[in-house]
Amino acid sequence: MNWDCFEQYFRHKFRAILGKNRVIFPGEKVLLAVSGGPSSSTMLRQVEEGLSQNAHKKLRFTPGIVYIDEGGALDQSLEERQQTVAIMEDILKATGFPFYIVPLEKVLDLPSSVIVMSPSSNQQPSSDKASVDYFICSNTGSSLTLEQKHEASLPYVPESQTQLLQQLIDCSRTLTAKEDILSILRHHLLVHTARCEGYKKLMFGDNCTRLAVKLLSSISLGRGAHLAQDTSFSDSRYGDIVSLRPMRDYSSKEIAYYCHIFSVPSVVTPNLQTKNKEKASIQRLTESFVNKLQVDFPSTVSTIYRTSEKLQTTWKSTSANSWDRCLLCMCSLDTAVENASAFQATRISERLSQSKSVDANSDLFPRQNTELGSPCAHCCSKSTEEQDKTVEDKGCCSCTRVPDTTDMSGLLCYSCQLTIKDMSSVEYLPQYILSEAQVKQRRSHMKEEISDCLLDV
Repeated sequence: MNWDCFEQYFRHKFRAILGKNRVIFPGEKVLLAVSGGPSSSTMLRQVEEGLSQNAHKKLRFTPGIVYIDEGGALDQSLEERQQTVAIMEDILKATGFPFYIVPLEKVLDLPSSVIVMSPSSNQQPSSDKASVDYFICSNTGSSLTLEQKHEASLPYVPESQTQLLQQLIDCSRTLTAKEDILSILRHHLLVHTARCEGYKKLMFGDNCTRLAVKLLSSISLGRGAHLAQDTSFSDSRYGDIVSLRPMRDYSSKEIAYYCHIFSVPSVVTPNLQTKNKEKASIQRLTESFVNKLQVDFPSTVSTIYRTSEKLQTTWKSTSANSWDRCLLCMCSLDTAVENASAFQATRISERLSQSKSVDANSDLFPRQNTELGSPCAHCCSKSTEEQDKTVEDKGCCSCTRVPDTTDMSGLLCYSCQLTIKDMSSVEYLPQYILSEAQVKQRRSHMKEEISDCLLDV
């Protein structure tokens, strides 16, 4: 077999999908999300060859590489994590591109602007909170020289941060929810890294087989309204950071052959599905189903993949408004439906099936026991001096305006609501998510209080 022909075919397919979509402009900074697996490593090799001096049609963007160390979420020892990072560091250094090795624990310290849609232009975010976070990120990113970034290895991570991350993963009762939460946190960290380092595009190594599995599993998880964003070539749900999937035309078999023939270095790292049974999670079961069906029917993956290409979303945002977006996945909220819909019927059945004690203490559906302006046992029963201090701090009966619990029900899409329901408590979520949820919750209560004074436009 002529391997040169296969190499040219492989290279041409990569260049063709970039040229056909034309979303990367000359001189633009593109961050490659490399996990060490065959697909992302092959993507890195294609970028290397496209930027080489001997390339027929050179790529004109400026690449960077980011690697997320997820050993803390997988309960790996420090020695195992350092060994994996050392291997990845050698691979990334050989490319000559600037690279960033970020532990997943850093997601616990992210600013709340990560889940706020930023303007798609080159200007800085307009809101004060986002502007401050942007300034902090810019200073942090510019403090390291190129040589220092090449020398960077796994940063020091406190043991307490690792324990908090493990508690966040372990609080999910099912492996399906654990994988979903881990994917969301990973994406938030990648977007934050891209913003801090000045990258406008984020390139992933999702191949055709993986996207076919993702499409079917997303339907099972209730993400039917967001399939176009989850499987398309480009995804601009974050506004200023556009996610790209240039490997979506390659099957996993093609990538495996390419890695074997041309000795593409890759690192095999465990994940949540490692050593688990076939029916351990929806994602694992869907992957097994697609792979087994592909053996007897070779057109299975391509048929599912071509179906995903025809999907389109009817929701488009013309402004950087994040109030109508899911707090976790940043997709549009699909819960604003009619009262006679199946979704509302499901919610009513769930509420009725819960006992009064559970409903009163629920994290998802907190119940207000006091009316606005009525005496509150929390502050009005105190002494005069304590009441004066309460008024200075938060205002008398402020607990009737802002609930003590974090209400997540109206801030999440249907799929993320199912994920949160599998968690023992939402308080294990990172602080930036809880803070943004409280901000949106206060805004919603404020809007309800002044609804009689608002004009309908």
